[in-house]
Amino acid sequence: MRKFIINVNGNSYEVEVEEVGGTSAPSVAPAVQVSAPAAAPKKVAASVGSGEPVKSPMPGTVLDIKVANGAKVNAGDVLVVLEAMKMENDIKAPKAGTVTVVTSKGSSVDTGDVLVTIA
Repeated sequence: MRKFIINVNGNSYEVEVEEVGGTSAPSVAPAVQVSAPAAAPKKVAASVGSGEPVKSPMPGTVLDIKVANGAKVNAGDVLVVLEAMKMENDIKAPKAGTVTVVTSKGSSVDTGDVLVTIA
């Protein structure tokens, strides 16, 4: 057995290589486990409920949803908190009614994507 330290993309791995007869490859075991980066949130393709859609005014990420499905809201109530350009933006209800949530927390949205509907 021979030990080596190998650097890959800034990560150091200690490996042991055993020389064996024939043409088989040496076994390599990393001494440090590196987890893969988390996948980016995916867009949610949800059906839009009946009622007036409340659309995203800009591209961003949904940080928080302040209402639940079926909740009654008044005009001006905060529905969704959207992060865009490192700023938190409150998306407010344009009218009173009952909410149907179309988006999900952590999802990426584009300008014009429906976040919730109000009936």
